Amino acid sequence: RELGVDTIVVFDTHWLVNSGYHVNCAPKFEGVYTSNELPHFIRNLPFAYDGNPVLGHLLADAATAAGVRTRAHSDTSLAPEYGTLVPMRYMNADRHFKVVSVSALCTVHNLEDSVKLGAAMAKAVREQYDGKVAFLASGSLSHRFAQNGVSEQFLHKMWSPFLETVDHTVVEMWKNGDWKTFCAMLPEYADKCHGEGNMHDTAMLLGALGWDAYQGKVEVVTPFFPSSGTGQINAIFPV
Repeated sequence: RELGVDTIVVFDTHWLVNSGYHVNCAPKFEGVYTSNELPHFIRNLPFAYDGNPVLGHLLADAATAAGVRTRAHSDTSLAPEYGTLVPMRYMNADRHFKVVSVSALCTVHNLEDSVKLGAAMAKAVREQYDGKVAFLASGSLSHRFAQNGVSEQFLHKMWSPFLETVDHTVVEMWKNGDWKTFCAMLPEYADKCHGEGNMHDTAMLLGALGWDAYQGKVEVVTPFFPSSGTGQINAIFPV
C-alpha cells in the first residue's frame, strides 16, 4: 500500500496446467472455496476480489511476444486457486488491490520459459502499464509433505533434516543476495527438494527481478517455519 500498488499478480503453484501458460484476469472473483487436496484444512472460505482484465491481457501478450505462449482468460468462470486465495485472505480482505493470477503448477514446462515469462511481464508493466504492480510468488521452499498416517506429528516439523538444512541455506543466499549461486542451483533444488510446482513461481519471480543479475537482498517478514513437513517463509524481494 505504501508503494502505491494497485494490482497484485500472483504466480500460483496451486493452479495446475498441462499445456501452455495461462493468466486468470476475470473482472471480478467471487464465491466459496474448499480445497480439493486439503478439504479439512481450507473449507467453505468465502472470497470476493476485483480483477484486472486490461493488465492480464497485457501480461499474456508480452510473454507470448517474448516466445512463451500465454493465454489470458477474462471472459471465464475459472475461479482463483488456493495459492491466490490464501495470501489474498490476509493481504486483501478489503479488496484494496486488484488481483490477477498466473498458472505456476506447470507439469510439462521448462523453468527457462518461466524465467522468460517473468522477465517479459515485468518489462511490460514498466513500459506499458499506467499503474504499479506487485508480483507475488505463492509457493513454498522444500515441499515434501509428511507421509500419510503421521501427518499430525509433522504439523510444525520438517519431513527431513536434509530438506531443512537446504532450505536454511537457501534463505541465507537470499538474505545475502547470492543470486548467481541460487539461480544456478534452482533446477536441482526444485527437483531434489520436492519444490512446490517445480518452483516455477520462483523462476517467474526471479525472471521479473532480473534472474542472476538481480542485486537485491531479501527482507524476511516471517522467519522460516515448517508446516506439515514443508518449508515456508514470507519474504520481500525489494526492487
